[in-house]
Parts: sequence; C-alpha cells; structure tokens
Amino acid sequence: MKIIGAYLLALLGGNTSPTITDLEKILSSVGADADNEKMQLFFSEIKGKDVTELIASGREKLASVLSGGGGGPAVAAATSGGGAAPAVEAKEEKVEEKEESDDDMGFSLFD
Repeated sequence: MKIIGAYLLALLGGNTSPTITDLEKILSSVGADADNEKMQLFFSEIKGKDVTELIASGREKLASVLSGGGGGPAVAAATSGGGAAPAVEAKEEKVEEKEESDDDMGFSLFD
C-alpha cells in the first residue's frame, strides 16, 4: 500500500512517469523501507496502463466486496388472522437516575 501511495504522491507532485528511484526517495523521506522486489512487481503490473483507469477498475472491484458491519438479523412481519401486519412498538429504555450517595468521597467535579 505504501508503494501505491508513494506512486500516487509522485504523480500528484507533477512526475508523469515515476521510477523506482523516485519512490525510494519518497518512502525514505518518511522513514519507510522500500522493498525493491515489490516495487519491481508493482511497476511490471502497471506498465502501459492509465492510472485513472486502474483506480476506476479498483473501485468497481471494491464495490462488490462485502464490508460487514451490518446490523442484527432482519425481522419479518407476521400477519395476523385479519391479514394486517401488527404494529411494531419501539422499546423505551428506562433511564435510571443515580441517587446521591457517599460514594463521591466528599467532593464533586462540578462543585
């Protein structure tokens, strides 16, 4: 990922065709190690390709990846004998107020 980032930084800086040496300079400027084998693989994969097309292609691929996080399971509405779905009532959470006690060690942050 850092190789891709360095490559894109070089492009943004006006270098229309960054080289491995350019990426090494960028990575070393922030104290990151540059793996020569990975950079050679990267350059062999992008050789002759347009960066904007590669980014667009990557976005399409990422759109098909499940990101997880979802929520709980889906709830199906059951129909009653009359054919109408019952109304779903929101649960109200009761907020319990703490009664003052001597647990505050005799002082309060807001006094």
